[in-house]
Amino acid sequence: MGSGMMGNDCSWGPGMMGGHYWQRGDGTPVKTLDQARRHADAFAHRLGLRVGEVMQFSKNFYAELETPSGKPATEILVDPADGDTGIEYGPAMMWNTDYGMHPRGQTGTRLSPDEAQRRAQRWLRDRGSGLTADEPDAFPGYYTLHTMRSGKINGMLSVNASTGAVWYHTWHGTYVATSEH
Repeated sequence: MGSGMMGNDCSWGPGMMGGHYWQRGDGTPVKTLDQARRHADAFAHRLGLRVGEVMQFSKNFYAELETPSGKPATEILVDPADGDTGIEYGPAMMWNTDYGMHPRGQTGTRLSPDEAQRRAQRWLRDRGSGLTADEPDAFPGYYTLHTMRSGKINGMLSVNASTGAVWYHTWHGTYVATSEH
């Protein structure tokens, strides 16, 4: 992320990508899950959401944002270099029907969580990855699943809830650790 990707100041309201997708960090490196959670909390607060799971990868920190009732809302990234925080690229921006670039609310048919997991597993198998798909988290318009190797988190992918398309999260790097709320 960082200032080169989305501009040099906070983007809240009309503008690039239609609104509240990015918040500038304080320039201090983010090295721990607790520090990442603080940045995620500041971002979530502006959307009226709360932070759930926070994960550390070699290239970024990832956090799930939830509604006040605990329902998955969207996914964000925290840049470890400077604390810049924003909606995760890929499915959270493109497929999220409530918080993405094209919000439109839930429409059309929706794959069941079991079908999303089957599609993810088939996609992984067809690529000979040796990975398995964990249980899905249902976000507005899509599901996100951890990919597992020998019962341990390896990465993640998402499945579009309407089309069944799969989008592998290539931007995280190597999984490091998780912090639940």
